[in-house]
Amino acid sequence: MIDFLAEIYPWTKSLHVMSVISWMAGLFYLPRLFVHHTEKVKTGSETDELFQMMEYKLLRVIMNPAMICTWFFGLALVFTPGVVDWSDGWPWVKATAVLGMTWFHHWLGKRRKDFIHGANVLEGRTYRLMNEIPTVFMIIIVVMVIARPF
Repeated sequence: MIDFLAEIYPWTKSLHVMSVISWMAGLFYLPRLFVHHTEKVKTGSETDELFQMMEYKLLRVIMNPAMICTWFFGLALVFTPGVVDWSDGWPWVKATAVLGMTWFHHWLGKRRKDFIHGANVLEGRTYRLMNEIPTVFMIIIVVMVIARPF
């Protein structure tokens, strides 16, 4: 199995990068939808239903599969011989950031349910601030993987 992973490494890495790009697009866009949903839409209106449908499809059709694929191909890379040396510090920092990004993904899912139940209590400003979280994780992950500073 390990030899097989080494043979398909370029494909695994390519699929991992494509999955990450798709996941990140959703992590950047869903909080922006929440900003506009919070600031411009009246609960129970036709526009509220439209926003809920867009948020649902973004999360369920794009973000969830992209996150699952990111994890799947990322773990395949971890188990590919010679890719990760766990005695270095960078993989641990990267892994922590990926766990943080996964937490953020699930936090967004919980906020979407708040909108469904008409129970959103957060302001647009909060969603704007939370929209910066995936950027911070992305910077950490890219620096760890490319620069491998420690």
